[in-house]
Amino acid sequence: MSLLAPSAEDPSPAGISPTEPADSRAHLLNNATAARYRAAVTESVARVSARIAATDRPFTGISVEGLTPTVAAVDLEAPLHDPAAALDELEEVYLRDAVYFHHPRYLAHLNCPVVIPALVGEAVLAAVNSSLDTWDQSAGGTLIERRLIDWTAGRAGLGEHADGIFTSGGSQSNLQAMLLARDEACRRELTRDGAPAGARLTDVLPRLRILTSECSHFSIRKSATLLGMGAEAVISVPADEHRRMRTDDLTDELARCHRDGLIPMAVVATAGTTDFGSIDPLPEIADLCVRYGAWMHVDAAYGCGLLVSRRRELLDGIERADSVTVDYHKSFFQPVSSSAVLVRDRSTLRHVTYHADYLNPRRMAERRIPNQVDKSIQTTRRFDALKLWLTLRIMGAGALGELFDEVIDRAADAWKLLHDDPRFEVVVEPQLSTLVFRYVPATGPDPDVIDQVNLHARDALFASGDAIVAGTKVDGRHYLKFTLLNPETTLEDIATVLDLIAEHAGSYLAERPEPALSAR
Repeated sequence: MSLLAPSAEDPSPAGISPTEPADSRAHLLNNATAARYRAAVTESVARVSARIAATDRPFTGISVEGLTPTVAAVDLEAPLHDPAAALDELEEVYLRDAVYFHHPRYLAHLNCPVVIPALVGEAVLAAVNSSLDTWDQSAGGTLIERRLIDWTAGRAGLGEHADGIFTSGGSQSNLQAMLLARDEACRRELTRDGAPAGARLTDVLPRLRILTSECSHFSIRKSATLLGMGAEAVISVPADEHRRMRTDDLTDELARCHRDGLIPMAVVATAGTTDFGSIDPLPEIADLCVRYGAWMHVDAAYGCGLLVSRRRELLDGIERADSVTVDYHKSFFQPVSSSAVLVRDRSTLRHVTYHADYLNPRRMAERRIPNQVDKSIQTTRRFDALKLWLTLRIMGAGALGELFDEVIDRAADAWKLLHDDPRFEVVVEPQLSTLVFRYVPATGPDPDVIDQVNLHARDALFASGDAIVAGTKVDGRHYLKFTLLNPETTLEDIATVLDLIAEHAGSYLAERPEPALSAR
């Protein structure tokens, strides 16, 4: 029998058949419907846990064309009036064909398996539904988020004046950091000694520049566009053979800005690039930012797990940043979304502070009532901090660090495997847990054929559902990518996936008319 069937002990709403319409208020969570809520959530958890327990590959391989008719056939104007039936339907339109990041052969993007304490937090925060914009909507939630910001800033070494706010993800964190950097640069330029009389904001904005590595995240360019500066305001700095920003080129670009009357508003250093996991030379970049008066932002969305790792020294220099992006939903094993932007000087957050009489009037700030909306570019915000709070209280930071260290160790072993395998070439030895590589046929066909081989192998592997890998471009050519964030992924799993890639590549080559293009 369904767990959602009414029982004698169920005080809410008595006598309602699960197949008949209920009073609409019976679906609201309150003291009268608590038992119904418990039964519904219990059944949904049972369904998901059963699906996860039975999952033997990360994906079914279903195509867009194969799944679209199933979803389109659902009549949203005809409710089922039965939670169990709705979950049955959900199995068909979502759960059966979802991509399961917990599977050890999911090796594609920066999606992590999640820890159970965080899922407990997710269940609690969704039910209570606190909004973290003001104290009178969240109370203890406000204090918990503030403690976690202080804890993270402390791990980063940002000092006693640091602050920050939880965000929806790294892109939003980067956007807010660039907004703060822009407004600080404008303030300094308009108030400095010798500033032209009558200078206006419109005189300054066209001169602002953001300098960042050619390997940095695309959200930096998107942020420049959203902030009205245009993508052309971003100066791309070359990377070295390890895909780290070249500080000699950065020096040249900063000097050129100075000569041309441009303002280096910010330098964005990356601590864990999306493709290569490379970490820019933070101490040297910090020195240059001081020399040229530029805001230093560290995008540590990926590498933030090093804050709790035995490899913490890889982030040396981050303590000198003016702002830092952290994505707990990457290397802290948290469910999406869980991210934050940190600042070394809390006063810079004033650039996003606006007061509304109905929400956070100035008198509240004067009374030191902690309204988090004063620091955020969002208003309504979920209590995502609760997931990290329960994770730290149940597991501890050291346990999270061990998980991240384990995937970094696995990536180092996988690099050796790839480096020694004549079927593949690997771009760089990883600092974190990503590997960029490609299949190269024995006879070494032309680059266009190699591109097609690797594109086909990735698509065929995805369609099989046996494993999922990512793809990217290096110097204009197509490569494959492993992103290791699952401690359950073994070297044997990786070796098996490499064999599958080679098998799909070989099949593609065998179907080509040129006999010289056979695989090893």
